[in-house]
Amino acid sequence: CHLPDCDCIWTDWIDVSYPDGSDRDGGDYETFENILKYNSSWVCAKAENISCRAEKFPTTSIADLGQKVECNVNVGLICNNKDQQIGGIIPMPVCLNYEISICCTPNRPECLPNPSTTSTSASTPSSPTSSVSSTTVSTTAPVPTGGETPSSTTPTTATTITMPPSTTSSTPHTTTT
Repeated sequence: CHLPDCDCIWTDWIDVSYPDGSDRDGGDYETFENILKYNSSWVCAKAENISCRAEKFPTTSIADLGQKVECNVNVGLICNNKDQQIGGIIPMPVCLNYEISICCTPNRPECLPNPSTTSTSASTPSSPTSSVSSTTVSTTAPVPTGGETPSSTTPTTATTITMPPSTTSSTPHTTTT
């Protein structure tokens, strides 16, 4: 039984990191960890889906930008300058500035899994060992244009990246901008 009030709700577009083009070891890191550092009151009970886009190219799929980017519902977005090639949509081998929107389960007990039925671990889940090319990353969420937020009336959960469920004991947070 799925309660309609428990459908995930899309956040506004979040952009807490900006890539430094002069730092080869830098990049753009719109991760849940960085969002929490930037806004300690951010709450996201459970991230069900994620949508990622380049700030300057909001209507272009990240798969069409020619950049190697990880857009992952368990981590957020990671783009490393050192992984980029000369060419693509910009002539320099640096990350574009990305932003993400997360579809979060409402932070209400009736919407969250019963703790006794979920497995837990004392360690933080590790990131994938290999990078994911932007050409393999997609979400089923539509990419909104302008200042709109994605619709919360159709919950979607599919991404092409498969990771184990989050096993951290901390509670992620949401932001309003």
